[in-house]
Amino acid sequence: KVFRTSNKTTFSLFRFSLYHPNLLAYYFKDRMGILDELNVPAGVIVGDNVRKVFNYAKEKGFAIPAINCTSTSTITAALEAARDVKSPIIIQFSNGGAAYFAGKGLSNTDQKASVLGSIAGAHFVRTVAKAYGIPVIVHSDHCAKNLLQWFDGMVEADEAYFKQTGEPLFSSHMLDLSEESKTENIEICLKYLRRLAPLGCLLEMEIGITGGEEDGVNNENVENSSLYTQPEDVWDIYEAFSKVTDLFTIAAAFGNVHGVYSPGNVKLHPELLGKHQAFVSQKLGQKEGSKPVYFVFHGGSGSTPEEISTAVGFGVIKMNVDTDTQWAYWIGLKNYYEDKKAYLQTQVGNPEGPHKPNKKWYDPRVFIREAEKTMATRVKEACKDLGNVGRL
Repeated sequence: KVFRTSNKTTFSLFRFSLYHPNLLAYYFKDRMGILDELNVPAGVIVGDNVRKVFNYAKEKGFAIPAINCTSTSTITAALEAARDVKSPIIIQFSNGGAAYFAGKGLSNTDQKASVLGSIAGAHFVRTVAKAYGIPVIVHSDHCAKNLLQWFDGMVEADEAYFKQTGEPLFSSHMLDLSEESKTENIEICLKYLRRLAPLGCLLEMEIGITGGEEDGVNNENVENSSLYTQPEDVWDIYEAFSKVTDLFTIAAAFGNVHGVYSPGNVKLHPELLGKHQAFVSQKLGQKEGSKPVYFVFHGGSGSTPEEISTAVGFGVIKMNVDTDTQWAYWIGLKNYYEDKKAYLQTQVGNPEGPHKPNKKWYDPRVFIREAEKTMATRVKEACKDLGNVGRL
C-alpha cells in the first residue's frame, strides 16, 4: 500500500531496501495480513486458501463470524460489513434459509427447493464477493440425517463445478449428525469427507448437541449431559478424519444453545475446549499449548465477550451468528416504519400535503436498505467481538 502512494515514496523505499532489507521487512511485518502475507485472493476461497485463513486465525487469535443469510439483501449486508472492517467473512445457508432463497412459492419435496436455493445463493456470492475486496467462505449450515438429500444435491453441484473450474462451488459444508450415535455420526461424515477432500471442500461436523431451537430443529428438551462433548469424542473424530484430510472442523458442545435467552439460563463452559485441545495434542505428541483442532462455536448469539474470548483462545476459528442478525435486520425495518409512518399509509397524501406522492418512502430499495444497514452494524459488532477486524 505504501508503494502505491507516490513515485517519490516508491523510489525512497527502493533505495532504503537495498541497504536495510531486514529493517524494511520488519516495517512491513505487522502491516500485512491475509491478502498480502498469505497471498489469499479476494472473493470466494476454497481448499488451501481456507486452510491458510483458519491457521492464520488460530495463530493470531481471532475467529470469523458465519452469518446465516436468506436473501441477496442479507448477503450484501454481511459482505458490506466485512469490507468496512477489512476482514474475511463466512456466508452460510441453512436448509430453510436456502429454500427461502429459492422462493417460498416452490415446493420443497425431496429437498429440491433447498438444493436450488443454496446453489443459487452460492453462485450469487461468487458473482459479487470479489467486488467487496475480501476473502469469503461459502458454507452450508446444519444438515441432519433426514436432510441428506439436500446435502447430496449440494455435493453433486460441487463435483460438477469442480469439473468445470477445478474447485468446488461451496467452500465448506456442515453435517449435523449429533443426534445419532457417535459411531454412525463418524461413519456418515467419513463417507462424505472422502468425496469432499479431493475437491478441496471442508467438512464441519457436530458432536454433542446444541440446545434451543433453530430453523425447525428443536433441542430445547435434551438432557443437560448431551450439551457437553467429551475429550475422547473429539479425539476419535480427529483421528479418523485426519487419515483423509485436515480440512475439517468440529462443533463441540460446551453448553451452547441456539437463540437468545435471559442471563443465567445458559451455562457455557468454553474452557472445556482447552481440555479437548490438550487431550488431542497429547495424543499427537505435540508440545503443551498446541491447538491442533479447528473448533466451531454454535449458539453464539447472546454470549458474553469473556465467553467468546475464552473460546477463541482455545482454537475456535468460526462462530455462527443468526438470531442477533435477524433481530438487527428487523430493527432497521421497524425503526424506518416508525419514523416514516405518516408517509406509509397511502400512495398519495402525507403531512406535506394531500396530493403529495409517497413512492420514495415505500420503495423497497429504501426500507430494505435500512434493514441492511442495521444488520451490517451487528455483523461489524460480531467481527469486533471475535477480533476479526483489520485482518486483510
